[in-house]
Amino acid sequence: MKIKNICVYCGSSSGKNPAYSQAATQLALALCERNIGLVYGGGAVGVMGTVADAVLTAGGEVIGVIPRALAVKEVAHESLSELHVVASMHDRKAMMAELADGFIALPGGWGTLEELFEMLTWAQLGFHDKPCGLLNIEGYYDGLIGFLENSFEQQFVNELYRPILMKADEPTALLDQFSTYRAPKVRKWMVEDEL
Repeated sequence: MKIKNICVYCGSSSGKNPAYSQAATQLALALCERNIGLVYGGGAVGVMGTVADAVLTAGGEVIGVIPRALAVKEVAHESLSELHVVASMHDRKAMMAELADGFIALPGGWGTLEELFEMLTWAQLGFHDKPCGLLNIEGYYDGLIGFLENSFEQQFVNELYRPILMKADEPTALLDQFSTYRAPKVRKWMVEDEL
């Protein structure tokens, strides 16, 4: 699968640990080394601003998608390759999904998780076959990964779908996984053994 653009979900805050912004810069450089463009939420602040600035500084392409209502709140980035101002969060997520060939979550909050989990759910339902990944910087997502392991153990998520979410603690390793990703064959949804 040829990856032209990757959508990165991340915080509009920089978070407590400087490692989060450092990882955003490392991811940006890894994307540019592979000639992969960035699709993201369009803000100029926090981890999202850092990843966009780093891709632009390295000469890469950055496409931002931001709803009108957040354009001021998240301080829309004015120096992107493309900035799409859309009507709603639903429009934002749909456009980002359409423009991207894969999805990565850097550290972030509820919005980051909501966006990533929507893409995971769509993949599970067979709506797309694009890779999804967590960049687990300094154990930020350890608790979430533990929860997800329990969801397999408790049979709320079928083992068949385990490969949909890849995990790594540094960008190059995650992008290497993306380059060889093959979506699992989606079975008929909600067969009796999954009820």
